[in-house]
Amino acid sequence: MGQEDKAISNTDRAIAELRRLVFSGELAAGSDHLESELAERLGMSRTPVREAARTLESQGLLELRARKGVRILSVSPTDMREIYDVLTELESLAAERAAERCHDADHLAALAQAIADMDRSLEARDLEAWAQADDRFHAELVRLGGNSRVIAIVAMLGDQVRRARAVTLFMRPLPVQSNRDHQGVYEAILRGDATAARDLHRAHRQQARDMILELLERHRLRQL
Repeated sequence: MGQEDKAISNTDRAIAELRRLVFSGELAAGSDHLESELAERLGMSRTPVREAARTLESQGLLELRARKGVRILSVSPTDMREIYDVLTELESLAAERAAERCHDADHLAALAQAIADMDRSLEARDLEAWAQADDRFHAELVRLGGNSRVIAIVAMLGDQVRRARAVTLFMRPLPVQSNRDHQGVYEAILRGDATAARDLHRAHRQQARDMILELLERHRLRQL
């Protein structure tokens, strides 16, 4: 492995570790951290940590501050409503476009696999595995829509939704209906029904938004 490959892998590892620390709450919203502190915590040099921080800043998880390191950004329920509204429209458009492109079952294999993995995770009561499969479903749905700008915007906003879901994952009822919704969207895309794919996915995202906002309100979580 060359020096450039090693630097890239260290940066990727720093991104993954910092995201994990933010989502777990170990790096709390509103907290400040020096690059040297984070580098020591991750057991690597400051260079990959700095590159990782730039990536996470573009995703809205933190803010780089001159000579002060990074600040972990908070997300309010109002922020979450706005983010969900944008994601709902963009993902629903992706579902519509995916159906219009007449994908066959082979092209939809990754989408089907994500649904199967979500079903297995619920049977095992493994909500973290369910959340990972849910992420794969949404990412693949957007990819199938074929719009590179939608893909980029959804990727930028996705971490904010993951943070809210990480906080509420064990507060919510088992997401059985969510799995059914995904199956309905998959079937609509497979049969080329663009209107149904769009409307089913929009209703699914709106229901998820309302549930998460209600949980945040009930537990008085004003910031994430």
